[in-house]
Amino acid sequence: MSGKKKLLVVAHAPSVNTQRMVEAVLNGARHEDIENVDVKHIPPLQAVAEDVLAADAIILGTTENLAYMSGALKDFFDRVYYPVLEKKQGLPAAAYIRAGQDGTGTKRALETILTGLKWRWVQPPLICRGDFSEEFIDQCEELGLTMSASLDNGII
Repeated sequence: MSGKKKLLVVAHAPSVNTQRMVEAVLNGARHEDIENVDVKHIPPLQAVAEDVLAADAIILGTTENLAYMSGALKDFFDRVYYPVLEKKQGLPAAAYIRAGQDGTGTKRALETILTGLKWRWVQPPLICRGDFSEEFIDQCEELGLTMSASLDNGII
């Protein structure tokens, strides 16, 4: 058994650009200077409560669909909410949202669910809004690196 901390990335990536964003988060989280963190990406429709129970921190990724999170991420929460509710309070969490227009409805929905779970935001959700920009890739990589380095160094 590994003594490494576990960072779980549950991200919906229905397009080439959102897949690039997931890969950027993973690249940052797996930076060569990070020594004691195992990083695992599981799409939301495949992630289960046991994945969350095994995690020391989580990054959530979603597109904005009709001013809400993706149906896939909502399905994830529907399935894991009660099995993890009492067992993972305080779980360090971060999120990124790929929003074509606004992102605030999706952000509000995530904040409501994470408040109910009593997970702990490490930083406000990153909203990548508007036309796709290469800047989103850099921001996602930084998010992954920050979460993983903070976990590696015992900050979170």
